[in-house]
Amino acid sequence: MYRAPLQDITFILNELIGTDALAGCPEFADYSPELATTVLNEAARFAETVLDPLCKSGDREGARWTPEGVRTPQGFKEAYRQFVAGGWPQLGASAEYGGQIVPKVLSTAVAEIWASANLAFKLCPMLTHGAAHALTLTGSPQQRQLYLPKMVSGEWTGTMVLTEPQAGSDLGLIRTRAIPDGDHYRLFGQKIFITWGDHDLTDNIIHMVLARIEGAPADTRGISLFLVPKVLVRDDGSLGERNAVRCVSIEHKLGIHASPTCALSFGDQQGALAYLIGEPNRGLEYMFIMMNTARLAVGLEGYAVAERAFQQAADWARNRVQGKTAARAAAPAAIIQHPDVKRMLLTMRSSIEAMRALTLYAACQLDLAAHHRDPAVRSVAQARGDLLIPIVKGWCTELGIELTSTGIQVHGGMGYIEETGAAQCFRDARITAIYEGTTGIQANDLVGRKIGRDQGAALQALIADMARELDELGTAARGAAAGHALHESVHACALEALALLRASSAAIIEMRAARPELALAVSVPFLELCGLVVSAWLVAKSAAVAARAQGGASAEFYAGKLLSARCYMQQVLPQALAFARVVTQGAASVADADPARI
Repeated sequence: MYRAPLQDITFILNELIGTDALAGCPEFADYSPELATTVLNEAARFAETVLDPLCKSGDREGARWTPEGVRTPQGFKEAYRQFVAGGWPQLGASAEYGGQIVPKVLSTAVAEIWASANLAFKLCPMLTHGAAHALTLTGSPQQRQLYLPKMVSGEWTGTMVLTEPQAGSDLGLIRTRAIPDGDHYRLFGQKIFITWGDHDLTDNIIHMVLARIEGAPADTRGISLFLVPKVLVRDDGSLGERNAVRCVSIEHKLGIHASPTCALSFGDQQGALAYLIGEPNRGLEYMFIMMNTARLAVGLEGYAVAERAFQQAADWARNRVQGKTAARAAAPAAIIQHPDVKRMLLTMRSSIEAMRALTLYAACQLDLAAHHRDPAVRSVAQARGDLLIPIVKGWCTELGIELTSTGIQVHGGMGYIEETGAAQCFRDARITAIYEGTTGIQANDLVGRKIGRDQGAALQALIADMARELDELGTAARGAAAGHALHESVHACALEALALLRASSAAIIEMRAARPELALAVSVPFLELCGLVVSAWLVAKSAAVAARAQGGASAEFYAGKLLSARCYMQQVLPQALAFARVVTQGAASVADADPARI
């Protein structure tokens, strides 16, 4: 049974990041710790009582294709009705169209709770929010007025429609055609892997589709973005006739069985009516608005599912009696007493807390970039947020998969049995490192675009800030009587890792300039190194906050934070040594390899 980790989430929001971080954002003047706590408590209640009970049953039943359309598992339709009635789709959406303005850092924290409780369900409102965000920024006034109020309210849902059978990550190969027809277009083509591309939760679905206008350039420069409703919408907002969009099948997947992954056919005969969004041939640019939003949202799914796996594994370990320990040789003990089980559980817990801190910090940067009154602050925050998004997406999902596998290991043989639920976490988490761009794509984005566009300036600025704050923490630790040894240990580990990141960053920048394929050959290890080290900085800051706040009603929580920080630094962070060695010494062995000999 899932329980939202509210104390750790609010610790990061209120004590690590702090509401003062958004003081320069006038739109968030009403944001406060009390507001955050209220929203999170209500989200936890809904997740624990409505979404979590459907997680296992939805996985067993799965979404089902019928000639009349996709049918969701039992209970999903009612859960979505309650989700809409509670106003949850409006959280973080534009107030102009009925949304509730809150910082992205808060809506991101809420999204973690949905993903832990029921990842398959969470994907539907996530995609709708991304579609609505893209339409808000790029749609015409008429399109925004006609579609956004019902998308923001959750009455209609939205999708991202990119992939085709012959065009996976290479969108320049898409063949879906758009033929002008008066004030609209006729769309012809087939798309695959469309998450929540059809369902029975709402009366309409608004598809955001990449297609090529006839006569446009053949590569990515000729891609445009179109709005294609499942059911046509009249000028007064009422529903008209069914559009020529059909779900021809759904995929049989490793996990997220309750989330329909659809193959969609557009325009078998006369074509599907489609409406151009923005300017022609700028579709990929517009779609990246959705994709950046989605990449942050998918990154958090990595640790959100790992949180669910950790809770299940810890509960199992406390109750499963097997074997004897050196300390209790006379009688069998709960397996949580065994050192290796403690190691696995502490690795899971400390890694999840590190990923959560990194993701919420990145979300806060996006808040500052969009809303701070100072243009200089906005510019720095945008660069930092852009830099962190591929790290969040790539590192958190890869580590999330590893941790859900560890959860199975804690269960032993029973983890391999579906009835315990441990296997579902692993199966569900596996997709997170694939969709919205594989880890390799995230790493290439980090090394090729984010570092390449400013020759590493944003990364160097982040490293400088980390060094400065770690120096300040070191000074404070040496002056503290309580927890001095732990402060010193955490601080020393973080500084050592930062030195590795600094040297590896210099190597990556040098490789990019001299021979780019060398940098790409080690881009994934470099991304993982970034995730480990930037998170270590935030873990060190968390430990300092916990050390200062020890005592009182939350004494046990703060003691747990210090234990977690120590474990992260001593059990998880040492991997940075290996990644740094690969980055600085391993590129040529891959870049120079003859594909014929692989």
